[in-house]
Amino acid sequence: MAGARTLPATPGFGCENAGFPERSHDLKESPMLLDASDSQLVLVDYQTRLMPAIFEGPQVLANAVRLAQMAKLLRVPVWGTEQNPEKLGHNPPELRELCQKTLSKMHFGAVSDGLADWLRPPARQNTGGNARSLPKHLQKPAAAPVAERQTVVVAGCEAHVCLLQTALELIEQEFDVWVVTDACSSRTERNRDAAFDRLAGAGAELVTTEMVAFEWLRTADHPEFRDVHALIK
Repeated sequence: MAGARTLPATPGFGCENAGFPERSHDLKESPMLLDASDSQLVLVDYQTRLMPAIFEGPQVLANAVRLAQMAKLLRVPVWGTEQNPEKLGHNPPELRELCQKTLSKMHFGAVSDGLADWLRPPARQNTGGNARSLPKHLQKPAAAPVAERQTVVVAGCEAHVCLLQTALELIEQEFDVWVVTDACSSRTERNRDAAFDRLAGAGAELVTTEMVAFEWLRTADHPEFRDVHALIK
């Protein structure tokens, strides 16, 4: 059409991309994959008096320990929980020592006993006095918000009770929940599988120990690749 204005093309792009910024290829822009820098690991109730009754208990516990060891290598915070430890005992020492803290609980869902408070950093307190009473040029700038890891990788026993209720509560708290299936179990396969079906329907991602390992690493050039690979090969 005569007199129509022609937009200049952005160099390197077709006219349809004119004026739009290039998309970054930062790893954090891939929400389909786990990001170690945004992850926390929660290990639920691998207790000494419970595990002998758990289907495939030894393999499940071994994968939980692997997850915790990988998390430590990759600087992912690790938290544990124990259900009524006076009756069910504690988590094994090799697992407990890899956790920053272990939550003793009576509710089946750990969030009801305070887990979410551990997963979210405390708000920074302004210790500069009553800033509103000062002239603007004397007020201290507000403290930067503390970075929050929004992704919770979770595994535990029993899958259809404490693991399920903890994961559902975390979803309600708006965490992104990833359930490590080969580090979870129940006394029966049917209960375990029913838990996985319900968790998937509620929006949790279902993964395996090796999937977590390679997504946290992302590349064979990662400085911890050899040590992490040694844990799963």
